[in-house]
Amino acid sequence: MQDSYQRAALADFFQRCDRTKTARLLLDYDGTLAPFQTDRYKAYPYPGIVPILDRIIQTGRTKVSIVSGRPIKEIQSLLNPLQDFEVWGAHGLEHISADGVYERASVDPEALSILHQAENWLRQSGLLSIAEIKPGGIAVHWRGLAPAAAEDILSRVQKVWRRFEEVPSVKLLSFDGGIELRTTHPDKGDAIGAILANADSGAAVSFLGDDLTDEDAFRVLSKRGLSILVRSEYRPTTAKVWLRPPHELIEFLNLWAERLA
Repeated sequence: MQDSYQRAALADFFQRCDRTKTARLLLDYDGTLAPFQTDRYKAYPYPGIVPILDRIIQTGRTKVSIVSGRPIKEIQSLLNPLQDFEVWGAHGLEHISADGVYERASVDPEALSILHQAENWLRQSGLLSIAEIKPGGIAVHWRGLAPAAAEDILSRVQKVWRRFEEVPSVKLLSFDGGIELRTTHPDKGDAIGAILANADSGAAVSFLGDDLTDEDAFRVLSKRGLSILVRSEYRPTTAKVWLRPPHELIEFLNLWAERLA
């Protein structure tokens, strides 16, 4: 991605911010606001992130939304003491508004049946200890394991779970340090679509994400706002801008806080 193109995209976006009264800042969590950790419950945000987000929220012009594969309670715990932001958890299956109203979408019965089968297989295979059972999905994590062990787990899981790939109600997703079987909908793109449907038509909107699961969100936002890939190393993406964490990410968020103050 050319630096000149990125500079133009960012300049155009912030010029739009100058002309609008409201903005929506949409953020993935793991790999975007926080570095990956072997202990996923200690994946705290990069230093300085929470105070900057608080500044952005306190301006009153920006509504902040976290759109993550994690359950809502984990996001709230990791971003504590940040307040007045909404969370779309489990890829959009869960939602809690900034004022605390909680909603949870229903899961297709066929998908639930397959997830139960997948969980039972993990238990019988002795892999349940490295699995995360969450609303609408099951993730198997191998971050921190030796490469040979990680490859063995991936091979075993794929061998069994790939038989579900032809089932429309579920999908198999790879992510940094693991693999997940989950319901096809909702996904992060659905969550972004719901946010846009309730946003002011003239609001400036940006979504920042890092993983392949964020591509659904990038595609939905493509003609409506600024999509940003946050990764140390570039990968092919539909996002318009690439930022390296944490310094370029923090620079962007500080600029947001200043321009929308």
